[in-house]
Amino acid sequence: MTPNSTSSDHQDVSTTADLKAVERFCTGCNCSQAVVSVYAVRYGIDPALAMRLATGLGGGIGRMGGTCGTLAGAALVLGLEYGPSEPDPAAKDRVYAKSRALQQRFIDRHGSNQCRDLLGFDLAEDAGYQGARDAGVFKERCPSFVATAVRLLDELLQPEAAQETRS
Repeated sequence: MTPNSTSSDHQDVSTTADLKAVERFCTGCNCSQAVVSVYAVRYGIDPALAMRLATGLGGGIGRMGGTCGTLAGAALVLGLEYGPSEPDPAAKDRVYAKSRALQQRFIDRHGSNQCRDLLGFDLAEDAGYQGARDAGVFKERCPSFVATAVRLLDELLQPEAAQETRS
């Protein structure tokens, strides 16, 4: 760093992507949309299409409290990066390995990959969803989950990470 520069002058791509994803979440995207939409252009996907594609994955997939939507969105991105366009068991296994690694690292960080556990509310029930809204957990907790998923995803998209999960 030069004497006149600040740490924000040297943000890496990961930091930029996680900030963009959190901003998108905080301005109305669901968790999965926030993750997928920051990678859309990288894969030549129209951002509006990415938003529609990821819509049903929020709130633990369809607001059922299952796998966190950030992880579901990140799995889509891993498929775009490493997935096969034709049947290819080895490529499919590579995406599965990366998706498992992403989830395990997220669990290590946050204690679970399940939305209901992360938020402490059962979103599948109207009362649980309303309770989560009233308690402010979407604003308080979810931005951290979005940022974590994007940072972990960026790590797995690095060339050296490709070698780790292929073995």
